[in-house]
Amino acid sequence: MPDTVPLARSFTERTEVLMPTDTNHLNRAFGGRILEWMDVVASVACRRFAGRQVVTASIDHIDFHAPIDVGDVVTVESYVFDTGRTSVSVRASVRAEDPEAGEEWEVTTAFFTFVALDDDETPVEVPDVACPDDDQRGLRDLALDDRREHREALVERIDAEQEGADG
Repeated sequence: MPDTVPLARSFTERTEVLMPTDTNHLNRAFGGRILEWMDVVASVACRRFAGRQVVTASIDHIDFHAPIDVGDVVTVESYVFDTGRTSVSVRASVRAEDPEAGEEWEVTTAFFTFVALDDDETPVEVPDVACPDDDQRGLRDLALDDRREHREALVERIDAEQEGADG
C-alpha cells in the first residue's frame, strides 16, 4: 500500500435522470433515494482511494436545500479529502439541473466516514491524502471549510432547540 494517494484518484461522479420510481408523493426526489446514491458514490470514491473494501461508518447531518422534480438531471459528486488511521472522510454533493431551461442548482452536501477493511473484515490502515496541485488542494480546502460550516450550523441548531425547550 502506498503512503499517500492523490485526492484526484478518488474523484467519482454519477448522473441520473430523476424518474417517477425515485420520487415521493409530490413527484419530487425521495430523500432516501438521494442518500442511497450519495452513499454508493462516496463508497466508490473510498474504494478507489484505499484500494480495498470499505463500509459506511457515519454520515454527518444533511439538509436538502432545494427540490428535484421528475425529469431533472441529478449529479452526485464525491471525493476523499481526509483520512484517519483506518477511516476515510468523503465529501458528497448533489446538484440538479433542468437542461431545457438551462438551470442548475445545489441540492445538498454531506460528509461520510468510511472504514477500510481487509479480507477478514478487520479495519486496516489507509494511506494519507496527497494534493499535488492547486485543483486538488482547492477541493480539499473546500471540503474542510464546508465540514466546519456544517458542524457550526449543527451546534447552533442544537443550541437553539435547547433554548426553546428550556424557555
